[in-house]
Amino acid sequence: MKHRGRHRRRRRGRALRAALTGAALALTGAATMISASQATMADDPGELKPLTSVAATDDLRLTEHHVPRPWLDRLSAAMGDPVGVDAVLDSADHTLRDAADCTAEEREALPVSPAATRAYCWEADDTEGWRPGAVTTSGDADDDGRWGARRVVLSAWSRDDGTPEGGLARVSFVDADDPGRLPYTSALLAVPVDGGHDYRGLASPVSGMVWYQDKLLVTAGTGGRDALFVYDVDRIQRATTDADAVGRVPGGWAAAGHRYVLPAIASYRLSDSSGAARPGALSLDRGTAPASLVASERVPADSDRPTRLWRYSLSTDPARSGLPAVDPAGHVDAVEAYRTGATEVGGVLSHHPAGAASAEWYLGRAAGGEDGRGTLWRQDTEGSRATECGADRSQRCWSGPVGSLSYWAGTGEVWSQSGRMLFALPLRSIEDALD
Repeated sequence: MKHRGRHRRRRRGRALRAALTGAALALTGAATMISASQATMADDPGELKPLTSVAATDDLRLTEHHVPRPWLDRLSAAMGDPVGVDAVLDSADHTLRDAADCTAEEREALPVSPAATRAYCWEADDTEGWRPGAVTTSGDADDDGRWGARRVVLSAWSRDDGTPEGGLARVSFVDADDPGRLPYTSALLAVPVDGGHDYRGLASPVSGMVWYQDKLLVTAGTGGRDALFVYDVDRIQRATTDADAVGRVPGGWAAAGHRYVLPAIASYRLSDSSGAARPGALSLDRGTAPASLVASERVPADSDRPTRLWRYSLSTDPARSGLPAVDPAGHVDAVEAYRTGATEVGGVLSHHPAGAASAEWYLGRAAGGEDGRGTLWRQDTEGSRATECGADRSQRCWSGPVGSLSYWAGTGEVWSQSGRMLFALPLRSIEDALD
């Protein structure tokens, strides 16, 4: 079980931020070269409008389903005792490069304004063929910002493996104790099948992910009624062969070449409603009591319906650590919901400023097409505002393609990733850019 270390090591990473200065200046200068189509003011999503009708909130309801405990125990008996996060970090076999060592093409994925104060790029060989997904951190997992004695960043990736199942997903565990050197390794996300005698890969892009207490909640973006899958970070299994297959193979257990595999322990399914909302982006809001899971859906730019934003309360029951609160029937109901005029939302964040009666919502919106920069909006029930950059005050200033947003309360940083870049910047710098 997790050891909740409370000591804090303060590392400021001055050398790394200095290395970023040149890249930030170059990107800021590039803002004036954004094409005329991108420089056009983005559509203002207006104010958030509350959703209060029974029909609207029923569309947001999820139902909890647990993987039977005997299935998980059967896997552990066959594969060996599970390991925890420390064991995975201690076996890191890759290292992120800092921004100064990344290519100019890689750095193009970074925001123009506000600029990242920390940025890293993933190893090209390790990520070839994989698409970046969501980010979460030990700042979400525990209120002291550490998992045991360590600071950790988790990054999701997915790829189409050409099989009828449709793809694979994995999570990279990054040791973030030393901002000047970030080693990492990855674990394949899986779903137990056949009574726990086997497992299959999670065939879904992970566009949303939150690590809260000992649970990792990830989105299920394609096919079926599953909306979220749940993983226990204390139940990481070791693969026994480096075969490209997934699951039981002659002589052992494979995880598509990865050394670790995470079997799902539960899932949350969409309602039967025709208007059921599938979570696309996720984040954690520690400013509510209890803490809450924030979600948004991905609505295309050419759609004629609004995007929904909502939150679920997380349980305070010690027997349900890391899970959403449920009613006696196993239903998870939204405790707050809105509609917005924003489309193509790739990242969502809800934050409660000191003394504020309600939350401010931050939305990362992708460019209208596959190319170009996204837009970062702050929105509430009174209106909205986007960050701007360049002499023409373009709103196309954010990363592209837009990634998830994760707020690390202990450091005041927002983490995200785009392309092959993992980056962070102070929430204060976003607020300053908006104000």
